Amino acid sequence: MNSPAPQTEAANEARRQSTEAMLERIQTALRHMRRDRIPITKAAVARHADVSRSFIYQNDRARVLIANAAESTARARSDDRAEQAAEAEQAWKDRALNAEAGLKTAYAEISAQRSQIGQLLARIRDFETDLPSEAHGRVVAENTTLKQKFRQLTSENRTLTDRLQAARSNARFADKRISELEMLLLDSGVVLDGHP
Repeated sequence: MNSPAPQTEAANEARRQSTEAMLERIQTALRHMRRDRIPITKAAVARHADVSRSFIYQNDRARVLIANAAESTARARSDDRAEQAAEAEQAWKDRALNAEAGLKTAYAEISAQRSQIGQLLARIRDFETDLPSEAHGRVVAENTTLKQKFRQLTSENRTLTDRLQAARSNARFADKRISELEMLLLDSGVVLDGHP
């Protein structure tokens, strides 16, 4: 038997090393894809590992690595979904219990409010029955009189406010005019207040 030529052995060894390097890149890519939750498909693995798709389809170990990773990822996603569903269900149960407690509190508050409203309506009816019929007319007349007085006082207040503003304006004008006249007198040399 002929032993393979040294060149053939070197080529085979180089091919084996290249294959191992590609498998190592595939494993690294699968770890990254799992960590980043990227869906594991042969095309995606080929892109991330920088290997050809034909290598993945032809190499048994590469296919097994990808199949195992896809299966474990699917199981993990299924477990995650089940866990999320359980958490969501628990959250809804808690919300339902809180809503029931809130409803009970609201019903108790509504009942107390209705009771208080009933008591207040009864007191109003008692006040209405205590007033004689002529008292109602007297109260309405007094109310009308008070409204008229209020309007009259408001009008007088407005008039007095306007007069006060006008008086202040006149006083400011007079002060200004007096200052101007004093300046004219000083300029003309006239004696003021007995001073030369």
